[in-house]
Amino acid sequence: MATTILRLPTVKSRTGLSRSTIYLRISEGGFPKPISLGCRAVGWIESEINEWLNRQVDASRSNSVKGGAEK
Repeated sequence: MATTILRLPTVKSRTGLSRSTIYLRISEGGFPKPISLGCRAVGWIESEINEWLNRQVDASRSNSVKGGAEK
C-alpha cells in the first residue's frame, strides 16, 4: 500500500484547524507530527491524519452521549 503525504494546506482543509493550532497541538502531543520532505518542506502521513480525525469524531460523539444522558 502506498503512503500518501499531505501538505499543510490539505491538512488545514481536512481538519478545519489553522496552522498555528496544528503546530500548538503537535507541541502538546495531541496531533500527528509531520515528516521531513527536504530542507524546508514537511508533510503528514494521510493515514495518521485520518486516525486523528476518527478519534476526534469518536470523542465528540461519546461526550454528546454522556451529556445527553445526564439531562
